[in-house]
Amino acid sequence: MAGGLTLFRKILVANRGEIALRIIRACQELGVKTVAVYSEADARAPHVREADEAVLIGPPPSRESYLRGDKIIDAAKLTAAEAIHPGYGFLSEREWFARAVRDAGLVWIGPPAEAIAAMGSKTAARTLAIASEVPVVPGTTEPFASVVDAETKAAEFGYPVLLKAAAGGGGKGMRVVTSAKDLRGSFEAAQREARAAFGDDAIYLEKFIERPRHVEIQILADSHGNVLSLGERECSVQRRHQKMIEEAPSVAVNAELRKKMGETAVRAARAAGYVNAGTCEFLLDDSGQFYFLEMNTRLQVEHPVTELVTGIDLVQWQLRVASGERLPFRQEEISPRGWAMECRITSEDALNNFLPSTGRITHLHLPSGPGVRWDGGIESGSDVGLYYDPMLGKLIVWGADRAQAVMRMRRALVDLTILGIETSRDFHVRVMDDEEFQRGDIDIQWLERRLPSILGRTPAEETVRAAAIAAALLADRDRAERRTSRPEQARKSEKARDPGADTWKQVARRESLRD
Repeated sequence: MAGGLTLFRKILVANRGEIALRIIRACQELGVKTVAVYSEADARAPHVREADEAVLIGPPPSRESYLRGDKIIDAAKLTAAEAIHPGYGFLSEREWFARAVRDAGLVWIGPPAEAIAAMGSKTAARTLAIASEVPVVPGTTEPFASVVDAETKAAEFGYPVLLKAAAGGGGKGMRVVTSAKDLRGSFEAAQREARAAFGDDAIYLEKFIERPRHVEIQILADSHGNVLSLGERECSVQRRHQKMIEEAPSVAVNAELRKKMGETAVRAARAAGYVNAGTCEFLLDDSGQFYFLEMNTRLQVEHPVTELVTGIDLVQWQLRVASGERLPFRQEEISPRGWAMECRITSEDALNNFLPSTGRITHLHLPSGPGVRWDGGIESGSDVGLYYDPMLGKLIVWGADRAQAVMRMRRALVDLTILGIETSRDFHVRVMDDEEFQRGDIDIQWLERRLPSILGRTPAEETVRAAAIAAALLADRDRAERRTSRPEQARKSEKARDPGADTWKQVARRESLRD
């Protein structure tokens, strides 16, 4: 078989959008047939058309389609697929699904279920890291039985502290607490959010480190005992704990620190019995001290920047490793070449508090030129709704150095045209123009501090604008309450007089779904 694969003739891609297309294209280059799964909302999606076969698995809501492991396994059996690649998100880090795939006689293209279990819980991962002499942020290794226990530990570590969901990710169930009087309310809020997002309200605590960088190490391991570090990614440009721009390498990491962080990540992966692609996330302070946060037991959204600076196709090697191949690389051969940067292009209106934007894409023009890559899941005519994550695609560039990568990214962003919905493109252009960003003077709180300036508003204007939105939402609620007490004809008349009334209702609904 092409590329040396001897096991897989056909795999099922248990995902959608840009990552499904990314996996399908990797398979096409290896001569491997693919099966797409899709919800009713994605019947016309590009990933469905690009796959060799496609199976409808349910209605638009994720819980009835992309989160239905039983339907996905049934689809694999129906089409005689031999393996399942989960991509990222959805079921990619669910231990039970990895086990179910294995128990069904299929190959899971990812780490063993046992490794997912070892690293899937943040508290379990901390315990394993400590046992392996991997430095961690001071904090607890077990979730709290009560808020009283949390108050005791917070006093012991000293404020500020960070409350985190044990089963969490993406910033859900996370709260920074700066004083004892705020802890109880923040703890209960974090529990509610964690319960809603993960079905698990377990909360633990870490010491909050002021203005660190978020630096992660990509690892790749085979089933023959080889574990390699592929270098670091800088992921500090975040809003509400969501990454927005990533790059490789990091301006804060020299060769000596890269080697030290890489060895630490490899040690953590070995301790978990890890196989396939994974990422160890660290906080890095300005003194060069780093602390293990967690391990993402899957392919990362930002994997392309590592691919561009190493020349290693991570998705193809996920397939090769899962088929039993041995990694041919040696650690000393791996070092970054040039600079890569990625912007996540989302269907969000940055000038309107990043509210989701929905509708049909009426025109799409993709940038081109030297060092430009687009990983997307949309096309002209694509419908963008509220069922799934707002990410439309990823714009990635490579340059000889960081300065060239920044300028190339700016040029490519300006060349990118998406009409019919609002997108984050203009926001990213403004970041590229920011002097602090151009210097690499960033940390994980940088964007929150800098955002008003980037958007062209002062902090006072931002406060006034937020108050105006809140007032409009309250006014809409009052209108809705009045309408419920009037006859139908009166409600129709009022809507005719006030065409904007429903607009704020939609804004409120979108914001609640986003949260």
